[in-house]
Amino acid sequence: MGEVIGVLLVTIVLPLVVVLHYVTKWKEAKGLSREEEQMLEEIWESAQKMESRINSLETILDAQAPEWRKRV
Repeated sequence: MGEVIGVLLVTIVLPLVVVLHYVTKWKEAKGLSREEEQMLEEIWESAQKMESRINSLETILDAQAPEWRKRV
């Protein structure tokens, strides 16, 4: 079950830290360059893919180990 927690932390916490880091950087700047806009779009797409994967993982865990949420 420790692996599940590790996977969830890496798939949820790490992307949030990256996104929040860049949001903070972008707020400090007056505007975004085209390169920064493209990077933000790529990060957004990656975050949406990760969210989908997390939802799939949670569905699998709910089916295979219904009590997993109580352990977290």
